[in-house]
Amino acid sequence: LGKCLLSPIVLAAYAYNRSLSELGPGGRGEDEPGVLCQLFAFLMAFFGLAPTLLLLAMALECWLSLGHPYFYRRHLTRRLGVALGPAAGGLCALFCALPLLGFGVPMQYCPGTWCFIRMAGGGPRELGFPVLYAGLMGLLVVAIGACNVSSMRHLYGMARRQPRRGAPPAAAAPRMEELDHLVLLGLMTVLFTVCSLPLIIRAYMGAFAADINENADLSALRFLSVNSIVDPWVFIIFRTSVFRSFVRRVCRRLHSRKSSLKGSGP
Repeated sequence: LGKCLLSPIVLAAYAYNRSLSELGPGGRGEDEPGVLCQLFAFLMAFFGLAPTLLLLAMALECWLSLGHPYFYRRHLTRRLGVALGPAAGGLCALFCALPLLGFGVPMQYCPGTWCFIRMAGGGPRELGFPVLYAGLMGLLVVAIGACNVSSMRHLYGMARRQPRRGAPPAAAAPRMEELDHLVLLGLMTVLFTVCSLPLIIRAYMGAFAADINENADLSALRFLSVNSIVDPWVFIIFRTSVFRSFVRRVCRRLHSRKSSLKGSGP
């Protein structure tokens, strides 16, 4: 949804060779960006925060289902899951609308085809929102990482439980299934963390170190956008039968090498 709403605005700016403030003027002052730029900044902030909050809900569900199945079965219902999406979207929309109300300043960045919240230069009124935004993003990243690491620990513990000696080969299938989920969850956790940290670092550097570098800000926003682009492909590719058979072959080879080393010991 974010790509479908934001991409046409950028393509229109390139097609007409004009900035977003020129395409959609109407700011209250001469130095204030236009209405289209303010809308673009709101959408960028919203679609950076809302998916992260939903990722936290998914990570919590995964952690509770693996580590606390009785609590999960008793308290997490389908009705709660249906209500969680709109509630998260509403909270994020209210929070990201603060710059439109005066707490924080939307800013047009070079080359004029994208807008975001000003992350450097200005007083507490201008820089308070990006610090809060970066702090909230940082807390979400830490919470998601902690939940995913705990889920990976539970999956690893489940995968290490060896089937009984003499059991049929099908008994090893659940173990390999857990390893597949473990590898996929680890890859997506690393990708999400690497793509989210640059924006958090840039917001704090702009607020406290007065580091005004629009190229670095653009790179941080690109990293954040890469996560939403690459994540679905990672999930699709690493859930294919070819990759799963590759992971299982590597695991079997490592297990056989470990067993041979144990057998050749004193």
